[in-house]
Amino acid sequence: MKQVVDNASGVRLAELVASLSFATDLGRGLPMEHSIRRALLALRLADHLAAAEDDRVATYYTGLLDGVYCHADADEQAMWFGDDIAIKADAYKADTESLRGILLMLRRLGAGESGLARVRRIAQFPVRGWSEVSRWLDTHSVLQAEFATRIDLPASVSDALRQSYERWDGKGVPNGARGEVIPLAARIVCLADVVEVYNHRGGVEVAREVAKERSGSEFDPRLAGIFGEHAAELLEGLDQATNWGEVIEAEPGLDRVVSADELDSALGAMGDLVDMKSPHLAGHSLGVANLASEAARVSGMSLAEQALLRRAGFVHDLGRLGVSNAIWDKPGPLTAAERERVRLHPYLTDRMLAGISALEPVRAVAARHHERLDGSGYPGGLTAGELSHPDRILAAADAYHAMTESRPFRSEISAEGTATEMRAEVRGGRLDGDAVNAVLAAAGHRTTRRRGWPGGLTAREVEVLSLLARGHSNKEIAGRLFVTPKTISSHVQHIYAKLGVSSRARATHFAAQHGLVGSYEASPGP
Repeated sequence: MKQVVDNASGVRLAELVASLSFATDLGRGLPMEHSIRRALLALRLADHLAAAEDDRVATYYTGLLDGVYCHADADEQAMWFGDDIAIKADAYKADTESLRGILLMLRRLGAGESGLARVRRIAQFPVRGWSEVSRWLDTHSVLQAEFATRIDLPASVSDALRQSYERWDGKGVPNGARGEVIPLAARIVCLADVVEVYNHRGGVEVAREVAKERSGSEFDPRLAGIFGEHAAELLEGLDQATNWGEVIEAEPGLDRVVSADELDSALGAMGDLVDMKSPHLAGHSLGVANLASEAARVSGMSLAEQALLRRAGFVHDLGRLGVSNAIWDKPGPLTAAERERVRLHPYLTDRMLAGISALEPVRAVAARHHERLDGSGYPGGLTAGELSHPDRILAAADAYHAMTESRPFRSEISAEGTATEMRAEVRGGRLDGDAVNAVLAAAGHRTTRRRGWPGGLTAREVEVLSLLARGHSNKEIAGRLFVTPKTISSHVQHIYAKLGVSSRARATHFAAQHGLVGSYEASPGP
C-alpha cells in the first residue's frame, strides 16, 4: 500500500526541471523557452556525436538547469550593476573575456546611482569587483550541482553543472579547467547556450558566425566546427520543436515519474532556490508552505488539501525570478512601472507551471496568493466568489509570513503587530476571516524544540547566520547583538568553516534548507 501512495504524484522529473528552466530564462533577461531550445539543440549535437547514453542524459539536464542559480547573489549583482537581469542579458552580446565583453560590463557599473556614487562604485571595482564576479560564478556552479544531486539526478549531471562556467581556453571558473578535461555535456551546452540566442535573434548565419568567432576560446573547436558545418540541420525547426510534449518526450534515459515524497522534496528545493533572490526572502517559501499546511490542519482540512497547500507554498513565488532586484530591494517607494512589474510575478508563476497537468491544482492556488476578496489583489483582480478556501489560506499565510520578515522599505513586524494587521485586513474585506484565524492559530504554535543545531553550529552562530542571510553587514549584526564587529567576523569565519562554504549566498542556502532563517516550523500535532 505504501508503494502505491508513494508513486501517486503523476509528475515526471523532466517536467519539474523544464518548468524551472523558465525561471532561469527570466532571471537572465531571455525569452521563456530559451533553456528548452538550448537543451534540445545540445541533445541534437550529442546525437550527432553518437554520444554515450550517460552523456546524453547529462547534456539534456545540463541544458535545462545551467544557470538556474544565477540569481543567488542578485542583491550583490544589483549593488554593482543596478539591474541584475540586464547585466546577465548583456553577457550574451560578446565573449565575456573579450575587450568588448569587459567594456559592456564596465558600462553597467553603478547604473542607477548618482554621479559621485557611481564614480566611487567604478573605482571600487578593480579592487573588489572582479573577484566578486568570479565568486558569484563559482557559487552558482556549486549550488546548481548540489540541486541536481538533491533531486536525484545522475552524478554526470552534477559534474557537468559544476563545470559549466569553464572555458575551452582555461579562462573559466572555478578551476580554470581547459580542453577535454571539461565534461562533454558542459562543452556542448556552453556552445548551444550562445548559438541558440544568436539564432533566435539573427538566424542561422549569425549563429554560425559566433560559433566560428569563439572557437578555441570559449568553445570546443571540434564542436564549433561540427555546428558550423551542420548549423542549418541542427537548428531546423528548433522553435517549433519546443512544444511541451516534445520537450518532455525528448528526455533520454531516465523517463522517471517522481514519488509523492520526491515531489515534495523537489518543490521544496525549487522554493529554496527562489528565496535566494534576496536576503529578505531567505526561508520565505518553506515558511509559507509550513504555515499554510498547518493552518489547513488546524482548520480541519483533509490530508490531500494540506499537501496541496504545502506544495503551493513551495512554488508560489517562482515568478519573483522574473523581476529585477533593483525593484525587490529598492528602499523607497516604487514607481508605477515598477509596481506593475511586481504585480506580474504571480502570473509568471502560473506560466512556469502551466505545462505540468498533474500540478494543475497546485498551480491554480499558487498563482492566486496575492488575490483579495474585494478584487483589489493581483494579477487577476479576482473577487470572493472566485477564490477557493485553499486560495484564501495561502493568501493569508503569505501575508502573515511576509509581515514578519524585513523588507528594504521597513523592518519586520512583531507577531502581535502582525496579528493586528491581519485582523485589519479581514475588517477591510481583503482577507478571509476563517483563513486568517486558522493562520493565526497555526502561527501560535512555533516550535522551540531543538537539541542540536545542524552543521555543528552553536546557538549564537545560528543567530549570526540568520542575520547574515538577511543581508546584514558584520557591523550591523554586531549592533544588534551588542558585540564588536571583530567578534562577528570571527563567528562568520567559524560558520563558513563548519559549513564548508565561502560565500554569503551558500551560507544562506544552508540556512534556508535547514529552517534557520525566516521559515515557520509547525509544532507536532496531537
